Parts: sequence; C-alpha cells; structure tokens
Amino acid sequence: MSDSSPEASNASTNDTSSMGNETSNGDENSFSERYSQVMGSVNQTLNQVDWGQMGKYGKAVGIIAVVVIAQVIIKGVIDTINLLPVVPGLLELLGVVVLGQWSWQNLTTSEKRNAVFERVQNLRKEYLG
Repeated sequence: MSDSSPEASNASTNDTSSMGNETSNGDENSFSERYSQVMGSVNQTLNQVDWGQMGKYGKAVGIIAVVVIAQVIIKGVIDTINLLPVVPGLLELLGVVVLGQWSWQNLTTSEKRNAVFERVQNLRKEYLG
C-alpha cells in the first residue's frame, strides 16, 4: 500500500501538531496586529467626519424612530380593538356616517365641489410644488 514505514508517518504527524501550536501563536499575534490596524483606520475615519452636520442626521434618525414606534403602538391598539366583537362594526358604521356628513356638507352643490377642488389644488401646489 504505502512505501513509508509507520514510524515515518508518526513522525510527520508529530511535526504537524507542533507546527499547529506555533501557527496558533502566530495567528494570535496576527489578529492583534490586524485589530490594531482596523481600529486605527476606524479612528482615522471618525476623525474625518464633520461632526457639526451630525445634528441634522440625529434629528432625522430620531424622527424616523418616533414614527416607527408610534406606528407599532397604533397597530397594537387597533389590533386590540379589532379583537372586541362589536367595536369593528361600530367603527365602520361611524366611518360611513362621517363620510356621508362630510359629503353632504361639501359636495351637494357645484360651488361647494369647486371650492373643495380648489382647496385640493392649493394643497397640491403648496406641498408638491
């Protein structure tokens, strides 16, 4: 099968295991060197950042976080209300009544419809440009 003797294979196994210990020590040194290099580059990058502008980004992130949290809370409240047996039907009925009342007040004559159309156009110009 193999021309080498069992003693030679044992010797080569012992050599590799001792080299493995040396390699792991080298890896530890290499890791600490790499870690210090990475941390140095991170510190250098952070020193280049204009921290005066970070207030704007912080406000934007804060607003987004508040909106997300508010949406989660609102969803929880609405889901809880939906679990009550009679309330969802009553809320749908309330929505139909409010829509009917608004329509009666704002859409019954052509003058009122034109006024609503003008308000929508003004809002569109104001917010969309």
